[in-house]
Amino acid sequence: MLGMTLLSYQSPAFMAFFIVLVLWEVLWKGVGLWKAARNDDKYWFIAILIINTLGILPILYIYIFRKSKKGI
Repeated sequence: MLGMTLLSYQSPAFMAFFIVLVLWEVLWKGVGLWKAARNDDKYWFIAILIINTLGILPILYIYIFRKSKKGI
């Protein structure tokens, strides 16, 4: 019974975890959307906007699939 109270939606520990999770998602989604828009990647922009992956999809886009910038 004690373990169930920790997972309760009204538990302060759950609320703290949930807030951190939401901030994590918003941060990565914002950066991913911004970079996709700047690179004119419409399909990536739509995918990052619609699919909630807890930041995994934006992180993949930012570090693996982004277009490399060419120097002058």
